[in-house]
Amino acid sequence: MHAGQTPMRLTFLGAAGEVTGSCFLVETPQVRFLVDCGMFQGGREADRKNREAFDCDPETIDFVLLTHAHIDHSGLLPRLAVLGFRGPVYTTAATADLLAVMLKDSAHIQEKEAEWQTRTHHRNHRRRRPDAAPLYTVTQAEACLRQIRSVDYDQEILPYPSVRCIFRDAGHILGSAIIELWLASGKRHRKLVFSGDLGQPGHPVIKDPAPVHQADVLLLESTYGNRLHRSMADTLDELAHAINDTLLRKGGNIIVPAFTVGRTQDLLFLLIDLYRKGKIGEMDIYVDSPMALAATEITLKHTRLLDEEMADAMKWLRRSSGKPRIHFVQSVEESMRLNNIREGAVIISASGMCDAGRIKYHLKYNLGRPECTILITGFQAVGTLGRRLVDGVRSVKIFNENVPVRAEIYTIGGLSAHADQADLLAWLGHFGAPPDQTFLVHGEPSTCAILAGAIRQKLNWNASIPVQSATVEI
Repeated sequence: MHAGQTPMRLTFLGAAGEVTGSCFLVETPQVRFLVDCGMFQGGREADRKNREAFDCDPETIDFVLLTHAHIDHSGLLPRLAVLGFRGPVYTTAATADLLAVMLKDSAHIQEKEAEWQTRTHHRNHRRRRPDAAPLYTVTQAEACLRQIRSVDYDQEILPYPSVRCIFRDAGHILGSAIIELWLASGKRHRKLVFSGDLGQPGHPVIKDPAPVHQADVLLLESTYGNRLHRSMADTLDELAHAINDTLLRKGGNIIVPAFTVGRTQDLLFLLIDLYRKGKIGEMDIYVDSPMALAATEITLKHTRLLDEEMADAMKWLRRSSGKPRIHFVQSVEESMRLNNIREGAVIISASGMCDAGRIKYHLKYNLGRPECTILITGFQAVGTLGRRLVDGVRSVKIFNENVPVRAEIYTIGGLSAHADQADLLAWLGHFGAPPDQTFLVHGEPSTCAILAGAIRQKLNWNASIPVQSATVEI
Protein backbone atom coordinates (compact mmCIF):
# COMPACT_ATOMS: atom_id res chain seq x y z
CA MET A 1 0.00 0.00 0.00
CA HIS A 2 1.23 3.49 -0.87
CA ALA A 3 0.29 6.38 1.35
CA GLY A 4 -2.49 8.63 0.10
CA GLN A 5 -4.95 10.84 1.92
CA THR A 6 -7.51 10.69 -0.89
CA PRO A 7 -8.87 7.61 -2.71
CA MET A 8 -7.47 8.72 -6.07
CA ARG A 9 -5.42 11.75 -6.99
CA LEU A 10 -3.54 13.29 -9.88
CA THR A 11 -0.45 15.52 -9.65
CA PHE A 12 0.82 17.66 -12.53
CA LEU A 13 4.60 17.27 -12.39
CA GLY A 14 5.15 18.92 -15.78
CA ALA A 15 3.51 20.36 -18.91
CA ALA A 16 1.27 22.48 -16.65
CA GLY A 17 1.30 26.09 -17.80
CA GLU A 18 4.02 25.23 -20.33
CA VAL A 19 4.55 22.97 -23.33
CA THR A 20 7.41 20.74 -22.22
CA GLY A 21 8.15 18.39 -19.33
CA SER A 22 5.07 16.18 -19.72
CA CYS A 23 4.74 14.10 -16.53
CA PHE A 24 1.68 13.18 -14.46
CA LEU A 25 1.54 11.21 -11.20
CA VAL A 26 -1.54 9.06 -10.59
CA GLU A 27 -2.11 7.63 -7.11
CA THR A 28 -4.60 5.41 -5.34
CA PRO A 29 -4.12 3.73 -1.95
CA GLN A 30 -2.94 0.64 -3.85
CA VAL A 31 -0.75 1.94 -6.69
CA ARG A 32 1.39 4.86 -7.78
CA PHE A 33 2.47 5.43 -11.40
CA LEU A 34 3.47 8.05 -13.95
CA VAL A 35 2.04 8.89 -17.34
CA ASP A 36 4.96 10.30 -19.36
CA CYS A 37 8.33 11.29 -17.97
CA GLY A 38 9.44 14.19 -20.14
CA MET A 39 12.31 16.63 -20.11
CA PHE A 40 11.77 20.37 -19.71
CA GLN A 41 13.13 22.33 -22.67
CA GLY A 42 13.80 26.01 -23.29
CA GLY A 43 14.60 28.90 -21.01
CA ARG A 44 17.16 29.33 -18.26
CA GLU A 45 15.07 27.37 -15.79
CA ALA A 46 14.90 24.16 -17.85
CA ASP A 47 18.10 22.64 -16.48
CA ARG A 48 17.12 23.38 -12.89
CA LYS A 49 13.65 21.90 -13.45
CA ASN A 50 15.14 18.74 -14.93
CA ARG A 51 17.51 18.32 -12.00
CA GLU A 52 14.74 18.94 -9.47
CA ALA A 53 12.06 16.92 -11.30
CA PHE A 54 9.88 14.33 -9.57
CA ASP A 55 8.08 15.75 -6.57
CA CYS A 56 7.86 12.15 -5.37
CA ASP A 57 10.18 9.29 -4.50
CA PRO A 58 11.06 7.42 -7.74
CA GLU A 59 11.56 4.19 -5.76
CA THR A 60 7.83 4.17 -4.92
CA ILE A 61 6.66 4.40 -8.56
CA ASP A 62 5.21 1.05 -9.66
CA PHE A 63 5.28 1.63 -13.44
CA VAL A 64 5.25 4.26 -16.19
CA LEU A 65 2.89 4.62 -19.17
CA LEU A 66 4.49 6.52 -22.06
CA THR A 67 2.52 8.28 -24.82
CA HIS A 68 5.39 8.70 -27.30
CA ALA A 69 9.12 9.06 -27.85
CA HIS A 70 9.63 12.82 -28.10
CA ILE A 71 12.11 13.92 -25.44
CA ASP A 72 9.67 16.33 -23.77
CA HIS A 73 7.58 13.22 -22.99
CA SER A 74 10.28 10.57 -22.48
CA GLY A 75 13.59 12.31 -21.81
CA LEU A 76 13.72 11.91 -18.02
CA LEU A 77 13.11 8.15 -17.97
CA PRO A 78 16.82 7.38 -17.44
CA ARG A 79 16.95 10.05 -14.72
CA LEU A 80 13.99 8.40 -12.99
CA ALA A 81 15.83 5.06 -13.11
CA VAL A 82 19.06 6.60 -11.81
CA LEU A 83 17.09 7.93 -8.83
CA GLY A 84 15.69 4.50 -7.96
CA PHE A 85 12.76 3.58 -10.24
CA ARG A 86 12.89 -0.12 -11.04
CA GLY A 87 9.46 -0.83 -12.57
CA PRO A 88 8.39 -1.42 -16.18
CA VAL A 89 7.70 1.30 -18.76
CA TYR A 90 4.78 0.42 -21.08
CA THR A 91 4.62 1.96 -24.54
CA THR A 92 3.92 1.02 -28.16
CA ALA A 93 6.34 -1.16 -30.12
CA ALA A 94 7.31 1.70 -32.47
CA THR A 95 7.96 4.03 -29.54
CA ALA A 96 10.10 1.34 -27.89
CA ASP A 97 12.21 1.13 -31.06
CA LEU A 98 12.59 4.92 -31.20
CA LEU A 99 13.53 5.19 -27.52
CA ALA A 100 16.48 2.88 -28.13
CA VAL A 101 17.86 5.60 -30.41
CA MET A 102 16.54 8.79 -28.79
CA LEU A 103 17.44 8.26 -25.14
CA LYS A 104 21.02 7.34 -25.99
CA ASP A 105 21.25 10.37 -28.29
CA SER A 106 19.86 12.61 -25.52
CA ALA A 107 22.49 11.26 -23.12
CA HIS A 108 25.25 11.74 -25.71
CA ILE A 109 24.24 15.39 -26.26
CA GLN A 110 24.22 15.99 -22.50
CA GLU A 111 27.66 14.45 -22.10
CA LYS A 112 29.06 16.65 -24.89
CA GLU A 113 27.39 19.79 -23.47
CA ALA A 114 28.85 18.97 -20.04
CA GLU A 115 32.32 18.53 -21.54
CA TRP A 116 32.00 21.87 -23.34
CA GLN A 117 30.89 23.64 -20.15
CA THR A 118 33.78 22.13 -18.22
CA ARG A 119 36.34 23.18 -20.85
CA THR A 120 34.87 26.69 -21.02
CA HIS A 121 34.99 27.20 -17.25
CA HIS A 122 38.48 25.75 -17.04
CA ARG A 123 39.68 28.07 -19.85
CA ASN A 124 38.24 31.03 -17.97
CA HIS A 125 39.99 29.91 -14.77
CA ARG A 126 36.70 29.30 -12.98
CA ARG A 127 35.68 26.37 -10.88
CA ARG A 128 33.47 23.82 -12.57
CA ARG A 129 29.81 24.59 -12.02
CA PRO A 130 28.07 21.95 -9.90
CA ASP A 131 25.36 21.44 -12.56
CA ALA A 132 27.82 20.75 -15.39
CA ALA A 133 27.37 16.97 -15.05
CA PRO A 134 24.85 15.37 -17.46
CA LEU A 135 21.45 14.37 -16.13
CA TYR A 136 22.36 10.84 -17.15
CA THR A 137 25.01 9.08 -19.20
CA VAL A 138 24.77 6.91 -22.29
CA THR A 139 25.41 3.87 -20.10
CA GLN A 140 22.53 4.82 -17.80
CA ALA A 141 20.22 5.42 -20.78
CA GLU A 142 21.07 1.96 -22.14
CA ALA A 143 20.32 0.41 -18.74
CA CYS A 144 16.93 2.15 -18.62
CA LEU A 145 15.96 0.61 -21.97
CA ARG A 146 15.80 -2.80 -20.30
CA GLN A 147 12.72 -1.58 -18.43
CA ILE A 148 10.72 -0.90 -21.63
CA ARG A 149 7.74 -3.19 -22.38
CA SER A 150 6.11 -3.07 -25.84
CA VAL A 151 2.34 -2.88 -26.27
CA ASP A 152 0.24 -3.08 -29.45
CA TYR A 153 -2.34 -0.45 -30.31
CA ASP A 154 -5.88 -1.33 -29.16
CA GLN A 155 -4.64 -4.15 -26.91
CA GLU A 156 -5.85 -4.06 -23.29
CA ILE A 157 -3.09 -4.52 -20.71
CA LEU A 158 -3.09 -4.83 -16.92
CA PRO A 159 0.02 -3.09 -15.57
CA TYR A 160 -1.40 -3.58 -12.05
CA PRO A 161 -4.41 -5.60 -10.79
CA SER A 162 -6.50 -2.44 -10.25
CA VAL A 163 -5.36 -0.70 -13.45
CA ARG A 164 -6.17 -1.52 -17.06
CA CYS A 165 -5.35 0.56 -20.10
CA ILE A 166 -5.42 0.68 -23.90
CA PHE A 167 -3.09 2.62 -26.22
CA ARG A 168 -4.84 4.26 -29.20
CA ASP A 169 -3.13 5.87 -32.21
CA ALA A 170 -2.64 9.62 -31.57
CA GLY A 171 -1.56 10.41 -35.16
CA HIS A 172 1.29 12.67 -33.93
CA ILE A 173 4.51 10.78 -34.67
CA LEU A 174 5.29 7.13 -35.30
CA GLY A 175 4.06 5.11 -32.32
CA SER A 176 2.36 8.03 -30.56
CA ALA A 177 -0.58 7.10 -28.37
CA ILE A 178 -3.67 8.31 -26.58
CA ILE A 179 -3.95 6.36 -23.33
CA GLU A 180 -7.34 5.21 -22.06
CA LEU A 181 -7.00 4.17 -18.43
CA TRP A 182 -9.43 2.54 -16.00
CA LEU A 183 -8.73 2.79 -12.26
CA ALA A 184 -10.38 0.86 -9.44
CA SER A 185 -10.04 1.52 -5.72
CA GLY A 186 -12.54 -0.27 -3.51
CA LYS A 187 -15.98 0.52 -4.91
CA ARG A 188 -14.70 3.59 -6.77
CA HIS A 189 -14.02 3.35 -10.52
CA ARG A 190 -12.75 6.16 -12.78
CA LYS A 191 -11.78 6.33 -16.43
CA LEU A 192 -8.89 8.67 -17.27
CA VAL A 193 -7.86 9.66 -20.79
CA PHE A 194 -4.46 11.19 -21.57
CA SER A 195 -4.48 12.62 -25.08
CA GLY A 196 -0.70 12.73 -25.38
CA ASP A 197 0.11 14.92 -28.39
CA LEU A 198 -2.66 14.76 -31.00
CA GLY A 199 -1.75 15.00 -34.67
CA GLN A 200 -3.42 16.87 -37.50
CA PRO A 201 -6.09 14.85 -39.33
CA GLY A 202 -5.10 14.54 -42.98
CA HIS A 203 -1.44 15.16 -42.22
CA PRO A 204 0.89 13.11 -44.45
CA VAL A 205 2.97 10.19 -43.18
CA ILE A 206 1.01 9.17 -40.04
CA LYS A 207 -2.60 8.00 -39.71
CA ASP A 208 -5.26 10.24 -38.14
CA PRO A 209 -5.86 10.32 -34.35
CA ALA A 210 -8.27 7.67 -33.08
CA PRO A 211 -11.56 8.91 -31.58
CA VAL A 212 -12.35 8.47 -27.88
CA HIS A 213 -15.95 8.55 -26.71
CA GLN A 214 -15.98 8.75 -22.91
CA ALA A 215 -13.90 9.76 -19.90
CA ASP A 216 -14.42 10.78 -16.30
CA VAL A 217 -11.12 12.68 -16.31
CA LEU A 218 -9.47 14.05 -19.47
CA LEU A 219 -6.01 15.57 -19.89
CA LEU A 220 -5.93 17.33 -23.27
CA GLU A 221 -2.89 18.80 -24.98
CA SER A 222 -3.26 22.43 -26.07
CA THR A 223 -0.02 23.35 -27.87
CA TYR A 224 -1.84 25.04 -30.77
CA GLY A 225 -5.19 25.54 -29.02
CA ASN A 226 -5.16 29.26 -29.84
CA ARG A 227 -4.87 29.10 -33.62
CA LEU A 228 -5.73 27.42 -36.91
CA HIS A 229 -3.10 25.95 -39.21
CA ARG A 230 -2.94 26.87 -42.87
CA SER A 231 -4.34 24.28 -45.23
CA MET A 232 -1.91 21.61 -46.40
CA ALA A 233 -2.21 22.83 -50.01
CA ASP A 234 -1.26 26.40 -49.03
CA THR A 235 1.50 25.09 -46.76
CA LEU A 236 3.08 23.06 -49.57
CA ASP A 237 2.94 26.06 -51.91
CA GLU A 238 4.68 28.14 -49.22
CA LEU A 239 7.33 25.45 -48.70
CA ALA A 240 8.00 25.19 -52.45
CA HIS A 241 8.28 29.00 -52.71
CA ALA A 242 10.79 29.17 -49.83
CA ILE A 243 12.94 26.47 -51.44
CA ASN A 244 12.85 27.86 -54.97
CA ASP A 245 13.36 31.46 -53.82
CA THR A 246 16.43 30.54 -51.77
CA LEU A 247 18.10 27.98 -54.03
CA LEU A 248 17.30 29.50 -57.42
CA ARG A 249 16.94 33.27 -56.93
CA LYS A 250 19.12 34.09 -53.91
CA GLY A 251 21.67 31.30 -54.27
CA GLY A 252 21.96 30.35 -50.61
CA ASN A 253 21.29 27.44 -48.29
CA ILE A 254 18.15 26.41 -46.43
CA ILE A 255 18.63 25.43 -42.78
CA VAL A 256 15.78 23.49 -41.19
CA PRO A 257 15.75 22.84 -37.43
CA ALA A 258 13.73 19.65 -36.98
CA PHE A 259 13.12 16.97 -34.41
CA THR A 260 14.91 13.86 -35.65
CA VAL A 261 11.82 11.75 -35.09
CA GLY A 262 8.61 12.80 -36.82
CA ARG A 263 9.40 16.16 -38.37
CA THR A 264 12.50 15.00 -40.25
CA GLN A 265 10.60 12.09 -41.83
CA ASP A 266 7.68 14.43 -42.66
CA LEU A 267 10.03 16.85 -44.39
CA LEU A 268 11.75 14.15 -46.39
CA PHE A 269 8.38 12.84 -47.60
CA LEU A 270 7.18 16.33 -48.55
CA LEU A 271 10.38 17.24 -50.39
CA ILE A 272 10.26 13.95 -52.30
CA ASP A 273 6.61 14.55 -53.15
CA LEU A 274 7.17 18.16 -54.28
CA TYR A 275 10.08 17.03 -56.46
CA ARG A 276 8.18 14.20 -58.15
CA LYS A 277 5.32 16.64 -58.91
CA GLY A 278 7.74 19.11 -60.50
CA LYS A 279 7.18 21.90 -57.96
CA ILE A 280 10.83 22.06 -56.87
CA GLY A 281 14.00 21.23 -58.78
CA GLU A 282 17.02 19.05 -58.09
CA MET A 283 18.79 19.65 -54.81
CA ASP A 284 21.05 18.08 -52.23
CA ILE A 285 19.26 17.31 -48.98
CA TYR A 286 21.55 16.73 -46.01
CA VAL A 287 19.99 15.14 -42.93
CA ASP A 288 22.54 16.00 -40.26
CA SER A 289 21.63 14.17 -37.10
CA PRO A 290 23.45 11.08 -35.84
CA MET A 291 20.21 9.24 -35.17
CA ALA A 292 18.18 10.42 -38.20
CA LEU A 293 19.09 7.44 -40.37
CA ALA A 294 18.15 5.01 -37.60
CA ALA A 295 14.88 6.86 -36.95
CA THR A 296 14.01 6.83 -40.66
CA GLU A 297 14.78 3.10 -40.88
CA ILE A 298 12.53 2.51 -37.86
CA THR A 299 9.79 4.50 -39.61
CA LEU A 300 10.05 2.30 -42.70
CA LYS A 301 10.09 -0.83 -40.50
CA HIS A 302 6.62 0.07 -39.20
CA THR A 303 5.02 0.61 -42.63
CA ARG A 304 1.60 -0.58 -41.42
CA LEU A 305 1.44 2.56 -39.24
CA LEU A 306 2.04 4.91 -42.20
CA ASP A 307 -0.67 6.40 -44.36
CA GLU A 308 -1.12 5.61 -48.04
CA GLU A 309 0.54 8.81 -49.33
CA MET A 310 3.77 8.04 -47.50
CA ALA A 311 3.82 4.46 -48.75
CA ASP A 312 3.33 5.63 -52.37
CA ALA A 313 6.14 8.19 -52.05
CA MET A 314 8.55 5.56 -50.75
CA LYS A 315 7.72 3.26 -53.68
CA TRP A 316 8.35 6.14 -56.10
CA LEU A 317 11.68 7.01 -54.45
CA ARG A 318 12.96 3.46 -54.95
CA ARG A 319 12.38 3.89 -58.72
CA SER A 320 13.70 7.45 -59.00
CA SER A 321 17.41 6.83 -59.72
CA GLY A 322 18.54 8.64 -56.59
CA LYS A 323 16.76 11.98 -57.09
CA PRO A 324 16.36 14.13 -55.13
CA ARG A 325 19.77 13.43 -53.62
CA ILE A 326 19.40 12.60 -49.92
CA HIS A 327 22.52 12.36 -47.74
CA PHE A 328 22.40 11.09 -44.15
CA VAL A 329 25.31 12.71 -42.34
CA GLN A 330 26.72 10.56 -39.55
CA SER A 331 30.20 11.63 -38.45
CA VAL A 332 31.31 14.92 -36.92
CA GLU A 333 33.78 15.35 -39.79
CA GLU A 334 30.99 15.04 -42.39
CA SER A 335 28.90 17.53 -40.45
CA MET A 336 31.76 20.03 -40.30
CA ARG A 337 32.25 19.81 -44.06
CA LEU A 338 28.71 21.11 -44.55
CA ASN A 339 29.93 24.46 -43.18
CA ASN A 340 31.90 24.90 -46.42
CA ILE A 341 28.80 24.62 -48.64
CA ARG A 342 27.77 28.12 -49.68
CA GLU A 343 24.70 27.40 -51.82
CA GLY A 344 22.23 24.82 -53.04
CA ALA A 345 21.90 22.77 -49.85
CA VAL A 346 18.87 21.92 -47.74
CA ILE A 347 20.26 21.00 -44.32
CA ILE A 348 17.83 19.36 -41.89
CA SER A 349 19.30 19.07 -38.41
CA ALA A 350 18.37 18.62 -34.76
CA SER A 351 17.40 19.91 -32.31
CA GLY A 352 14.00 21.16 -33.39
CA MET A 353 14.05 24.21 -31.09
CA CYS A 354 17.71 25.07 -31.89
CA ASP A 355 18.91 24.74 -28.29
CA ALA A 356 21.28 21.78 -28.67
CA GLY A 357 22.88 19.51 -31.22
CA ARG A 358 24.38 20.14 -34.65
CA ILE A 359 21.77 22.70 -35.75
CA LYS A 360 23.60 25.34 -33.70
CA TYR A 361 26.67 25.03 -35.93
CA HIS A 362 24.61 25.38 -39.12
CA LEU A 363 22.90 28.46 -37.71
CA LYS A 364 26.27 29.91 -36.74
CA TYR A 365 27.55 29.60 -40.33
CA ASN A 366 24.36 30.63 -42.17
CA LEU A 367 22.36 33.05 -40.01
CA GLY A 368 24.54 36.00 -40.97
CA ARG A 369 24.05 35.45 -44.72
CA PRO A 370 21.08 37.30 -46.31
CA GLU A 371 20.95 34.83 -49.21
CA CYS A 372 20.12 31.97 -46.81
CA THR A 373 16.81 30.90 -45.28
CA ILE A 374 16.02 29.44 -41.87
CA LEU A 375 12.89 27.33 -42.23
CA ILE A 376 10.96 26.98 -38.97
CA THR A 377 8.44 24.14 -39.28
CA GLY A 378 7.58 23.26 -35.68
CA PHE A 379 6.60 24.70 -32.32
CA GLN A 380 9.26 26.82 -30.61
CA ALA A 381 8.91 26.99 -26.81
CA VAL A 382 9.38 30.24 -24.91
CA GLY A 383 13.03 30.77 -24.03
CA THR A 384 14.49 28.69 -26.86
CA LEU A 385 16.82 29.98 -29.56
CA GLY A 386 14.22 28.99 -32.15
CA ARG A 387 11.57 31.12 -30.44
CA ARG A 388 13.88 34.14 -30.41
CA LEU A 389 14.44 33.75 -34.15
CA VAL A 390 10.69 33.52 -34.78
CA ASP A 391 10.15 36.62 -32.63
CA GLY A 392 12.50 38.61 -34.87
CA VAL A 393 15.70 39.19 -32.90
CA ARG A 394 18.51 40.80 -34.87
CA SER A 395 21.36 39.01 -33.13
CA VAL A 396 21.73 35.77 -31.16
CA LYS A 397 24.49 34.25 -29.07
CA ILE A 398 25.74 30.84 -30.23
CA PHE A 399 28.68 29.21 -28.43
CA ASN A 400 29.33 32.52 -26.65
CA GLU A 401 29.62 34.38 -29.97
CA ASN A 402 27.24 37.07 -31.18
CA VAL A 403 25.81 36.07 -34.55
CA PRO A 404 23.82 38.64 -36.60
CA VAL A 405 20.48 37.48 -38.02
CA ARG A 406 20.50 38.44 -41.70
CA ALA A 407 19.03 35.25 -43.16
CA GLU A 408 15.32 35.18 -43.95
CA ILE A 409 13.23 33.45 -41.29
CA TYR A 410 10.33 31.46 -42.76
CA THR A 411 7.75 30.10 -40.32
CA ILE A 412 5.58 27.39 -41.86
CA GLY A 413 3.00 26.46 -39.24
CA GLY A 414 0.91 24.19 -41.42
CA LEU A 415 3.48 21.39 -41.14
CA SER A 416 2.90 21.04 -37.42
CA ALA A 417 2.41 17.52 -36.11
CA HIS A 418 0.04 18.99 -33.51
CA ALA A 419 -3.71 19.42 -33.89
CA ASP A 420 -4.89 23.05 -34.08
CA GLN A 421 -7.90 24.47 -32.24
CA ALA A 422 -10.43 23.21 -34.79
CA ASP A 423 -8.87 19.73 -34.76
CA LEU A 424 -8.93 19.60 -30.95
CA LEU A 425 -12.57 20.65 -30.83
CA ALA A 426 -13.46 18.08 -33.50
CA TRP A 427 -11.71 15.34 -31.49
CA LEU A 428 -13.59 16.40 -28.35
CA GLY A 429 -16.80 16.24 -30.38
CA HIS A 430 -16.59 12.43 -30.35
CA PHE A 431 -17.34 12.41 -26.60
CA GLY A 432 -20.91 11.52 -25.81
CA ALA A 433 -20.90 13.72 -22.71
CA PRO A 434 -18.42 16.12 -21.09
CA PRO A 435 -15.93 14.49 -18.69
CA ASP A 436 -16.39 15.32 -15.02
CA GLN A 437 -12.96 16.97 -15.11
CA THR A 438 -11.06 18.30 -18.13
CA PHE A 439 -7.52 19.64 -17.73
CA LEU A 440 -5.64 21.53 -20.44
CA VAL A 441 -1.95 20.68 -20.41
CA HIS A 442 1.05 20.92 -22.71
CA GLY A 443 0.36 24.55 -23.62
CA GLU A 444 1.36 28.07 -22.65
CA PRO A 445 -1.08 29.73 -20.18
CA SER A 446 -2.55 32.20 -22.68
CA THR A 447 -3.06 29.42 -25.22
CA CYS A 448 -4.80 27.22 -22.64
CA ALA A 449 -7.09 30.10 -21.69
CA ILE A 450 -8.13 30.66 -25.32
CA LEU A 451 -8.79 26.96 -25.85
CA ALA A 452 -10.78 26.74 -22.60
CA GLY A 453 -12.97 29.59 -23.86
CA ALA A 454 -13.50 27.85 -27.20
CA ILE A 455 -14.46 24.58 -25.47
CA ARG A 456 -16.94 26.42 -23.26
CA GLN A 457 -18.44 28.30 -26.22
CA LYS A 458 -18.56 25.48 -28.78
CA LEU A 459 -19.12 22.40 -26.59
CA ASN A 460 -20.62 23.88 -23.44
CA TRP A 461 -18.26 22.23 -21.00
CA ASN A 462 -15.65 23.60 -18.63
CA ALA A 463 -11.93 22.98 -18.78
CA SER A 464 -9.40 23.74 -16.03
CA ILE A 465 -5.83 24.95 -16.43
CA PRO A 466 -3.62 23.30 -13.78
CA VAL A 467 -0.44 24.79 -12.39
CA GLN A 468 2.90 23.07 -11.87
CA SER A 469 2.90 20.58 -8.95
CA ALA A 470 -0.86 20.95 -8.32
CA THR A 471 -2.62 17.87 -6.92
CA VAL A 472 -6.32 17.22 -7.50
CA GLU A 473 -8.67 14.52 -6.32
CA ILE A 474 -10.19 12.57 -9.19
